[in-house]
Amino acid sequence: MPLSEHEQRQLEQIEQALYRENRRLGRMVRSSDPRVHYRRRVVQAASGFGVGAGMVAAGVILPMVWLAVGGFAVMLVCGIWALNSWRHMSGVALGVAGRAAPGQRRRRRQKNRGSGNRSAMMERLDERWRRRQEGDL
Repeated sequence: MPLSEHEQRQLEQIEQALYRENRRLGRMVRSSDPRVHYRRRVVQAASGFGVGAGMVAAGVILPMVWLAVGGFAVMLVCGIWALNSWRHMSGVALGVAGRAAPGQRRRRRQKNRGSGNRSAMMERLDERWRRRQEGDL
């Protein structure tokens, strides 16, 4: 379940306070964060894509077809790598563990048919949560 905006802000403030107190801890946490690794892979793939584009341009300008074909292959592989890493990075950021099984998709559709009752229930739960956070209970 994703965090609300208020909870996300509180979490970020706690993280920043921890990083200010102990820089070594901050470096260790950041280095173990999978988003950092996937972001680095996206940057590496983008630079590889640029190298491949340069190879294609050089292969077209110079009469070397094999260089252009090799550059296209590099661009293709780097593009796939970048998209795959981007998907993993955004999936980790959203807290998505993986793709849903085909049976789960059907169940979701069936549950959404009664979405009127569900949305009213979610509104009531949200209102209770807000009141609890404000201390109005």
